[in-house]
Amino acid sequence: MIKRLSTLTRWSVCGLVLAFGAIQADAQATNAAPAAAPAAAAPAAPAAPAAPAAPKPTMDQRVADLEAYVNNGAPGGDQSPALPSNLTGPGPGHNAWMLTSTALVLMMTLPGLALFYGGLVRRKNVLSVCAQCFAITGLVTILWWLCGFGLVFGINHAYCDPKTGAATVSALGDLQYACFGFTSFNKTYNNDPQPQQVNSTPNGGYGYWMSQNVYACFQLTFAIITPALIVGGIAERMKFSALVIFIGCWMFVVYFPLAHNVWGVDGYFNGVWNAAAPVKAMDFAGGTVVHMSSGWSGLTLALIIGKRLGWGKTQFTPHSTVLTFIGASLLWVGWYGFNAGSACAADIIAANAFTTTTLATATASFVWPTMEYFLKGKATVVGFCSGAVAGLVVITPACGYVTPMGGMIIGVIAGTIPFITTTYMKPLLGYDDALDVFGVHAVGGMCGALATGFLASDTINPNLDTNVKDLCDWSKGHLLYIEQLKVIGFTIAISVIGTALIGFVLKFTMGLRPTPEQEEAGLDLSDHGEEGYIL
Repeated sequence: MIKRLSTLTRWSVCGLVLAFGAIQADAQATNAAPAAAPAAAAPAAPAAPAAPAAPKPTMDQRVADLEAYVNNGAPGGDQSPALPSNLTGPGPGHNAWMLTSTALVLMMTLPGLALFYGGLVRRKNVLSVCAQCFAITGLVTILWWLCGFGLVFGINHAYCDPKTGAATVSALGDLQYACFGFTSFNKTYNNDPQPQQVNSTPNGGYGYWMSQNVYACFQLTFAIITPALIVGGIAERMKFSALVIFIGCWMFVVYFPLAHNVWGVDGYFNGVWNAAAPVKAMDFAGGTVVHMSSGWSGLTLALIIGKRLGWGKTQFTPHSTVLTFIGASLLWVGWYGFNAGSACAADIIAANAFTTTTLATATASFVWPTMEYFLKGKATVVGFCSGAVAGLVVITPACGYVTPMGGMIIGVIAGTIPFITTTYMKPLLGYDDALDVFGVHAVGGMCGALATGFLASDTINPNLDTNVKDLCDWSKGHLLYIEQLKVIGFTIAISVIGTALIGFVLKFTMGLRPTPEQEEAGLDLSDHGEEGYIL
């Protein structure tokens, strides 16, 4: 019957039903009230004075908050205490960019790096590289949640100012954020400058408008790809079990301390954001933390393990240049999240990082094969790919600090110095850096960090005016390069010493290499019981 009523009639019936339900609910509440009366007969305690209402933001303050959001400034202003604000959560636009960047950087490892490295090895080892990248992704994620994020990006409360709570300088964060803050280690501190837990509340130490849990996932992808790059140094000759244990130890010995001191708000080398930092160095997106650490560690571990069977006699040519090309292309696209995402906002600094990344990468991808053509007679596809990756590596520490012209200069550097290292220095010295992680990432990372010392400009990034303005002033010698040399030295030391310590312990306990028979058969079969191609 109701189905035959007109539309207007049906809405009228629905309205009557809702009104009747509301009347019934009101009647039930009225009838239930007397039952509570006897309990309320006792004399009521005097009411506590009402707390004064928090001041509401004025229209000017609300407009200032909107301007702060657009300009990536602090809500409520930078003064302390902050002005009243209606904006207490993350900003949707900035947060959306960081979510996108996180996905892009994860794509750099899976599948980008796995395909890039997989195409460069022989066909009997292609799955081993894929498995190693996947295993590292899972292992590092667990460690990051367990305590890694807090050790790197949490402040160490033991070194905070006891009166103001402000962070000073520490070599490593504490366990406040263990399991993202949901453990007994999580304590309440007076005037704590960081959120209590890793949730959607922004952490102003790293970004005013992005959720801290998004930032934790973003930085997780950096922590994943860094040890995965080490695979390039020891490809085709390290046991899967030994590699997994090595990476687990390496994260604690090398990556967590290095990343905290370079990027942590209370790190010893964070010159841009830590006024108390003894070394006023800077690394926008990971030239030292990611590329130098993985490159030097990869070389050190390769020397400890030894050369591949047949080194100097067997031709170790890539089994699929097509896979390498696809992997390199994915790395280039994903690197926009890596570099531009490191601005931690969709702002002018991210735009400049995006631009300089494009210019440096494209330039290096042209210069490298041009060098091949004139010096070796042919421009190879692997050369195009290697040049692009080298350009991405060298621009990484500088992308948010240099002009587009600086990006072009860095592109030329990236297309020449790593080319010379991989093509001429490696055969001359005779080390077996299987996939050139040292020549591209260690050498490229050093070039980029040092270039930052000469090319960084506060006209591009006004944040440099905070603590390193004089170091970037050419009238005063532009002495930033000295600070960069210090962080370069520290990175080499912690990477080489830490890797050597772990590597030798594992070598003399569980062993690092498979048997010669297993290595000859290929790690796909010996470690995983699978083959990449069944033809």
